[in-house]
Amino acid sequence: MKVSKSDNIFIAGHNGLVGSSVFTCLKQNGYTNLITRSRDEVDLTDYNATISFFNNLQIDHVILCAAKVGGIHANNTLRGDFIIQNLSIGLNILRAAHEHNIKKLINLGSSCIYPKNFDREINEEDLLTGELESTNEPYAIAKIAILKSCEAMYHQYNSNFYSLMPCNMYGPNDNFDLDSSHVLPALIHKVHLAKVNNEPFVEMWGSGKPLREFLFSEDLANAILFCMENVDANDIYSQGISHLNCGSDEEVSIFDLLCVIKKVIGYNGQIKLDGSKPDGTYRKKMNNSRISKLGFSPKIKLADGILKSYESFLKKLT
Repeated sequence: MKVSKSDNIFIAGHNGLVGSSVFTCLKQNGYTNLITRSRDEVDLTDYNATISFFNNLQIDHVILCAAKVGGIHANNTLRGDFIIQNLSIGLNILRAAHEHNIKKLINLGSSCIYPKNFDREINEEDLLTGELESTNEPYAIAKIAILKSCEAMYHQYNSNFYSLMPCNMYGPNDNFDLDSSHVLPALIHKVHLAKVNNEPFVEMWGSGKPLREFLFSEDLANAILFCMENVDANDIYSQGISHLNCGSDEEVSIFDLLCVIKKVIGYNGQIKLDGSKPDGTYRKKMNNSRISKLGFSPKIKLADGILKSYESFLKKLT
């Protein structure tokens, strides 16, 4: 489907890590009619508020970045909030998009949708083939429900709705809160505090052995732009899959990640491992061959992305 740069594109969740990068990317590439609303302006967990918003605007396309997100601690302690709010946001937007004949909808998911304990790269077909990692199971179930809803609406209504599954995200405008953030921004915050307080060591949860793949938010924004312009739902579902993986192809242990962060920030202290804390899934490396064959590949290397993230963190402190 041809997308015009004058089309009206609603970016749900434009203030978040991914949504803000998507907004900037589309703007820089000549898209002139980007629609955004803050949580205070439209509560997307409320269907009446969501449909009223769609009723009052001519929306051509939707990029669904809005979500309640957090790290291991937040996912594990706010389990009800994570499943209810993410289901509500996704289903409300899908229903409103269907009722308004939206031309294209791209839904953003998460690699946590996949079963735990893979010792190989994860393919799109691996969805629903095993047990989920327990700490983020409610969030994962919500994300699976929304991507499967997109697939179901394609098969029943020929809706041009589909999903991208990014690996662990990071970048400018991230959440760096020590209690609710994901691992990479949390480690940036920890190392920064250790440096400015001249502490002899920085503490890391778990063994440091789990492997992760990290994708810079600007790379994901470029992937979304690429898909908006070049990929339709039929290109995905005709392959017998329900979504596309989107990763960086860079895999690193959490311990080595911390070493890179230390180097970028310039902290020379030691690393102290807290083995009483959970590791989470041991490996989550996605097979990104399908989106690569379609024509997209990421550009930002891990150390460069961490530096940009740290610069963003420092700006938030001023």
